[in-house]
Amino acid sequence: MPDNDYFEIQGGVPLRGSVTISGSKNAALPILCACVLAEDKCRIDNLPYIEDIQRILEILSQLGAGITDLGGGSIEIDPTTIDRYVVTAEMASRLRASYYMLGALLGRYGTAEINQPGGCAIGQRPMDFHIKGMRALGAEVVERGALISAKADRLIGADIYFDIASVGATINIMFAACRAEGRTVINNAAREPHVVDVANFLNTMGANIRGAGTDIIRIQGREHLHGCNYAVIPDQIEAGTYMIAAAATRGDVILNNVIPTHLESLSAKLIECGVEVITGDNGNDFYMEVRTDKRPEGVTIKTMPYPGFPTDLQQPMTSMLTTANGTSVITENLFESRFNHVAELNRMGADINIYGRNANINGVEKIYGTDVKTTDLRAGAAMIIAALMAEGTTRIHNLHYIDRGYERIEEKLRALGANIKRVSEE
Repeated sequence: MPDNDYFEIQGGVPLRGSVTISGSKNAALPILCACVLAEDKCRIDNLPYIEDIQRILEILSQLGAGITDLGGGSIEIDPTTIDRYVVTAEMASRLRASYYMLGALLGRYGTAEINQPGGCAIGQRPMDFHIKGMRALGAEVVERGALISAKADRLIGADIYFDIASVGATINIMFAACRAEGRTVINNAAREPHVVDVANFLNTMGANIRGAGTDIIRIQGREHLHGCNYAVIPDQIEAGTYMIAAAATRGDVILNNVIPTHLESLSAKLIECGVEVITGDNGNDFYMEVRTDKRPEGVTIKTMPYPGFPTDLQQPMTSMLTTANGTSVITENLFESRFNHVAELNRMGADINIYGRNANINGVEKIYGTDVKTTDLRAGAAMIIAALMAEGTTRIHNLHYIDRGYERIEEKLRALGANIKRVSEE
C-alpha cells in the first residue's frame, strides 16, 4: 500500500457483530521459510493476506523457489528449484522474519548467508542466540558487520541452552536440527503457540520433534523431509486486538476461528477490567464473545513470554486503559522501545507517564480525535483502537506498518459498524 495512505476514523461507535480471525502471521512466516527444508512441494493454507507474507514469498522466489498462488489464502511452494542461498541486504531490510532463512538454508543445503534483518523498531533483538545455536550444531558462522555467513559439511545434534527464551532462535535451531545427525535438545525453549505450530508443520514433513510448547524441545535429525499440506493456526494477536477493540468501544463482538487457550492471559485481564468474555464451541471450531457497556476498571499488566501477557498486545491494551477507572500500570519486560505509541495517545488527551519500562496510565473520561502516526505494527493497532474510542475524527498515518500484520482490517472493522475509511493522499 502507498505510504501516504491514511485511515480516517470517526470514533464513539461501539463495535457489534462477528469477525473471522485470519491465519497467524507469526506462524505463517517461519512455516513458509520451513518449506525450504522439504524435498517436494508444500501447500500452505489459511495464510493471511498481509504485506509480510508477500515479502517472504518474494524472498523465496528470489532464492529460486516456485510459488503458486492457489487463491483463498493457499500457496504452493516448490523448493526443489532453489539455487541461491543468499538473502540480500535489500531483502532482509524489509522483513525481520527473513532471519528464518538462516536455519532453513543451512539445514537443507549446508550454507546460508543473510544480512541482519529489519522490521519494527521496538528494541534490541540480536541474533546472538541464533548464531550460538548454529555453532553448537557444528556450523562455521562468520559475522562481517551486518552480514552473517554459515556453512557446515554436516550438522551434528547438540544440547543447546538459551539464557533467555527466544522465539526466533528456538525456531531457527529447530530448522537446522531437524536435518542434523543425531539428537538436539533445546533447553529454555520458547513456548509460544506459533513455535508449536511450526513444530507440528515440521513433523508433518517427517521431522521428529517432541516437547514443543514446553521449555525443553527434543529433535531427532532426519536425512530427508517430504512435502505436505498444512493449515496455519488462527492469529492469537489479531484475535486479541479485536477483543480489546470490542471492550474499548464498549461493544459486543463474536470472534470466530480462535483458539481460546492461546488467549487466556488476555481474557483474564479483560475480566479483571469488568469485561464479559464468553467461550463457546459452534461444532466446527471455537468462538469467543467479548462484551461490555461500561467503563473498564484499571489493572496492572506485566508483559511476559507465553503463557504470560503478550508484549504484542501491550500497546492495544494501553489504548483501552486510557479511559479506565483509576490508575493502570503496565510493565514492558520484553522490549525497551515499546512505548513509542504513548506520545500519540497523550496527544489525543490520554494521561500516561513513562518511567523506564513502566507506563502509569491515569484514566480520563474521554480521549479526542486528532492526526496521529504509527511507529510500528502493534502501535498501529493501538492507534486504531484509540481512534475508535475517541470523540471526533482521527487520521492515522504510516499505514504500511499496519498492513504488515493485519488482513483487511478496515473491512473487518466496517463490518462491525466502525466508521473507518482508507484515504489515498496524493
